[in-house]
Amino acid sequence: MNPTNPLDERYIRLALELARRGEGYTNPNPIVGAVVVKDGKIIGQGWHRRFGGPHAEVFALEEAGEDAAGATIYVTLEPCSHHGKTPPCADRIIRAGISRVVVACRDPNPLVSGRGIEKLRDAGIEVREGVLEEEGRRVNEIFFKFIRTGIPFVQLKLAQSLDGKIAIRSGESKWITGDAARTEVHRLRRRFAAVLVGAKTAIKDDPLLTVRHVEGPNPVRIVLDGRGRVPLDARMFSEDGRTIVATAAMPEEKEAGLRARGVEVWRLPGDGGRVDLHALLVRIGKEGLDSLLIEGGGETAAAFLEASLVDKVSLFISPIIIGGSDAVPAVGGIGVERIADAIKLEGMEVAKLGRDLLITGYPAGIVPTSP
Repeated sequence: MNPTNPLDERYIRLALELARRGEGYTNPNPIVGAVVVKDGKIIGQGWHRRFGGPHAEVFALEEAGEDAAGATIYVTLEPCSHHGKTPPCADRIIRAGISRVVVACRDPNPLVSGRGIEKLRDAGIEVREGVLEEEGRRVNEIFFKFIRTGIPFVQLKLAQSLDGKIAIRSGESKWITGDAARTEVHRLRRRFAAVLVGAKTAIKDDPLLTVRHVEGPNPVRIVLDGRGRVPLDARMFSEDGRTIVATAAMPEEKEAGLRARGVEVWRLPGDGGRVDLHALLVRIGKEGLDSLLIEGGGETAAAFLEASLVDKVSLFISPIIIGGSDAVPAVGGIGVERIADAIKLEGMEVAKLGRDLLITGYPAGIVPTSP
């Protein structure tokens, strides 16, 4: 076993903070952070900044320079050992003369898993792995699912009142939550490769589905529109970047109108005009999109939850009460017949955002951090 070092967790935590700076820029690759330490001092830091660009270890070692010889490098994910878009990081670490490597978790990619660590050990480098392993897996929960299954990581975002409503009876929903919560939603959008709303939300709210309150790339926009109800003049259709309408029974003339506006139309299997959601996720994955953020509405949320296709839930709760049996519930559908059948969240975290609360958790049975 590797000797325990009380500073290992400290530096891995710093590396995890650095890794998060790459959120939204590296998809479908993982986000990674690295820290080089020698004689108790940080001499190099780095993170994976963009897809196809140098990895975190390269930036950290370049900053450390010749002083890297004999140092320890802390990395959130096992250094790669194969030639991809960049040379192997394990080779770069060996050439730098690093004497010790501390890793949060192994890379689930079959091209890497265990091979990077083995290469380092074969070169005589001490390797300690599993430091803050669960945190390391959580940071890369999107990558861990996608690399293993080819199916995107699905996160459901809901913004509701204390009594579980997302809109009043007229359909008005702006704004249930405050500025801090809306900024956090834009951080979420930045992290995800694609964002999805149902046809009803696209018609009622006419959202842009872009990243505006924070810096970062816009996700691919997807409208779940089984029968082709979204109007051709929807605002999102005028935004730069990809917009996709997923349908099962759209009239051909509507499809032609959308394509004339530069909108992609995906015709997918469906029943009664309802798109097969599993087929949709498979198509999204084949497009290389590793993650999907669902932003509405209630029926869309229910459909994904009832199909057990949601990996994670982010529930924003505003301290207001709307009332009324005709107001729009956060989750529609037919609901469960027994309380015992209700979807239960595990691994919950609660945060305060201005006047609002954010509850995050995983539907029971979904374990994104498992090996």
